[in-house]
Amino acid sequence: MLDINFIGALTVSALLLAWVWARRRGSRPSGKRKNGKSGKAAQADAPLDTVQAWTPQAVRVLTLPERQAYDLMRRAMPNRLVLAQVPLARFISVPTRHSYSDWLTRVGRLTVDLLVCDKSSRVVAVVDIRTGGQSERSIRRHERMTQVLQAAGVRVLQWNAEALPSPAEVRALFREQGAEAEEDTLGPHGKRMLPVPEMVEVISEGDAFAAAMPQLEPVSSDYFDDLDALAPRGAAPRG
Repeated sequence: MLDINFIGALTVSALLLAWVWARRRGSRPSGKRKNGKSGKAAQADAPLDTVQAWTPQAVRVLTLPERQAYDLMRRAMPNRLVLAQVPLARFISVPTRHSYSDWLTRVGRLTVDLLVCDKSSRVVAVVDIRTGGQSERSIRRHERMTQVLQAAGVRVLQWNAEALPSPAEVRALFREQGAEAEEDTLGPHGKRMLPVPEMVEVISEGDAFAAAMPQLEPVSSDYFDDLDALAPRGAAPRG
C-alpha cells in the first residue's frame, strides 16, 4: 500500500507541472511560426505577385502641355526625329569607374520632356517644359538634369508651358543656337517645295464626346523625386 502522503505529493507535483506547461504555452504569440516570425511579418516577407499587388492601369504618356509642345516641335521641324519622355540613361553614356547604379539612381532615371534628334538619331537638343507651381524638389531635379545635359554638350531649351513659342520662333531659336532648323524638302524634279501651312484642328461631335469622358492623366514626374534623390545604402550623400 502506498502512503497517502506520497500519493498527495505526487498529485500536487503533476498539477504543478501541468500549470507551468499551460502557462508557457499561453505566453507564446498567437501568430508565431517555426521560423520565429509572426504571421504578419511572414506575410510581408512573402514574394508579392506583380499584377495582383500592383494593379496596373494604362494612363496617358504626355500631359497636355507636353502634347502641345510635341505637336509644335513636329510642325516647326518636320525633318527631325522628336521623341518624348526619354530617360537620360538611354542617350547619355558615363564612365564605369564608379558605381553605375549610383549614377542611375541619382539622375539616370530622370526623363527629358522632348528629345530632338537628326535622322540618324543623334541628339540635337532637349526641350524642358516648365510649369507653374513646381515644388522645390522638382526644381532641383530639373536643375540637376540640366547640369548633366550641358556637361554632355546637349543644348537645353526651357519652355514655359503657359507661353509656348510659335513654329517660326522655334526655327529661329535653333538657328541662333547653331542647330540647323530643317533641311530643304525637294520635290520630284529637285526643286525646293514650299512649306505646308499650319493645320487647324476642328473638333467634331465624337471628339467633344471623348473629351468629356474621364481622362487618365500621366504619372507626374514629381512622383519619382524621392527615388532619384536616394543615395546607395551605407554611402554618404553627395552633391
